[in-house]
Amino acid sequence: MNQAKIKKETKNSIRVEFDDRTSRLERWKLKYASFTFLGKVIFYIFRFLLLLGISYVILYPFLTKITSSFMSWEDLVDSTVKLIPKYPTLDRYRMYITGYSYFRAMFNTLFLSAALGLLQTFVCCFIGYGFAKYKFKGNRLLFMLVVFTMIVPHNALQFAMYMKFRFFDVFGIVELIKGSAINTLNTFFPFIALSATGLAFQNGLYIFMMRQFFKGVPDELEESAYIDGSGVFRTFFTIILPLAVPMMVTIFLFAFSWQWTDYFYTNLFLPGGKTLLMGNFISGDFSNATGQGAANLAAASLLIIAPLIVVYLFGQKYLIQGIERSGIVG
Repeated sequence: MNQAKIKKETKNSIRVEFDDRTSRLERWKLKYASFTFLGKVIFYIFRFLLLLGISYVILYPFLTKITSSFMSWEDLVDSTVKLIPKYPTLDRYRMYITGYSYFRAMFNTLFLSAALGLLQTFVCCFIGYGFAKYKFKGNRLLFMLVVFTMIVPHNALQFAMYMKFRFFDVFGIVELIKGSAINTLNTFFPFIALSATGLAFQNGLYIFMMRQFFKGVPDELEESAYIDGSGVFRTFFTIILPLAVPMMVTIFLFAFSWQWTDYFYTNLFLPGGKTLLMGNFISGDFSNATGQGAANLAAASLLIIAPLIVVYLFGQKYLIQGIERSGIVG
């Protein structure tokens, strides 16, 4: 009896195991041996190759700049050298750092970009908050004018802005007291004046971004603060501004980066300024048939954008958050 029972249980276990293997095989066939799975595999491979090609197109110019900046004279005249130099050198970087006062120009540019970035961030924050939360006559008209500044070509205002700051005066008061207008060119005053009044480069975009962000802040926060006895400025600085930190960081990064790489206004107001894009650092003979000029330009360009890369690495989290909350993306 016991032997028959054991044989019966053994047959049942074998049958269960066989059925389990059969079901697993059927599930495997349904999951992997089907046109649906084959279509997914083809789609994933196509997407990978597409992204790989796009990445190559985008990154290849940067890769060539980086590698060419380290190439020696022998590498530039050697037709067999494509990307990887045989005799890498740091002579170009040494030339720009020691011979062209790189650090002095970098600190001048850093001070100007950081100061103007902070000033533009706070000014545009105030203006955007006013457009978003306060209703007054002409609100929409003024905001339309702010948006209109985003599409006006800067070249159209070049002569007027140059003459304004070349002969700077306020309602004739300066000329009445001093006898003549003030020449504010080759100083930081034009940049400070434009930033403090919300008229600097791309300030229309910053005001639009801040307005869109503040429109998403519930009015109940301000109303509850007013009920508790908080004034307008206290409410703004203690409740509203802490909420707007990601957006403010985003605007600061935009303002900092655009001022760092700006050539139009810097050339207009600081023609002899010692910044990275002006003065002696970027000047030189970059046209050379042997490729020496292109290699020099690559090294100079990398030295210029290196601080921006560092700033972006530390601020990319806030940059992405600010763009998501700005309302300029769908």
